[in-house]
Amino acid sequence: MSKYAEQYLQKITSMFEQTVSDSSEAIERAAALMGEAIAADKLVHVIGTGGHSNLGAEEMFWRAGGLVHIDALLDPGTSLMHGAVRSNKVERTGGYAKAVLDSYNIVDGVLIIVNAYGINTMTIEAALEAKARSIPTIGVTSRAFGEKVPPGHKARHPSGKNLYDIVDVFVDSHMPYGDALVEFEGLDQKVAPSSTLANCFAVNLLVVETVKYLLDHGFEPPLWQSANLPGGEEANEKYQRKFGGRIKHLI
Repeated sequence: MSKYAEQYLQKITSMFEQTVSDSSEAIERAAALMGEAIAADKLVHVIGTGGHSNLGAEEMFWRAGGLVHIDALLDPGTSLMHGAVRSNKVERTGGYAKAVLDSYNIVDGVLIIVNAYGINTMTIEAALEAKARSIPTIGVTSRAFGEKVPPGHKARHPSGKNLYDIVDVFVDSHMPYGDALVEFEGLDQKVAPSSTLANCFAVNLLVVETVKYLLDHGFEPPLWQSANLPGGEEANEKYQRKFGGRIKHLI
């Protein structure tokens, strides 16, 4: 393996370690919000508000060892499948976040907002709209990135706010400014992004700590099994029947 691959491994590992050490208290508070909702049979909604941040929502949904009560808001508007440049334009469109929350009928539970940069219009409006609906919010984003993007930048929400300024619980993913990590001699642009790994690591920590919270409070956590293992589909069927009408993408 080249020194560049080693550099990537070292920087990703350091990023993960920072998240564990610096965000452990926030993750525990977020897990308590999620655990309380699940114990009350409410859904934990998760939205990735733009581009590759959608993968953070997908990571939590319908996963082996994942929480059944996860409701992923997979709106096609910001998906790269429908156009990369288009997704950038949509995530900067005012009013779009409210329309998405309305279409998924988000009225209670908890909302996790995953966006590595934490500055675009859809991200900020999703958090503000959830607050207007008295829904607790958890933000997974990077302070290091958000605080360095200058005021007035066209990627920002007009308010200039950052996601970590608004949410009830902020989990710092520690993605560095610029996203990419690996430096090559003679190249100005770094290589190998970190945002998806940062987001997915953080949201899986939320799952782990939520399961611990539920067990500590005497509640058996409802978990999906892999449908590719013997007995997996059969074990999942009871949850599919129960939540098929409540979780939009569980079809």
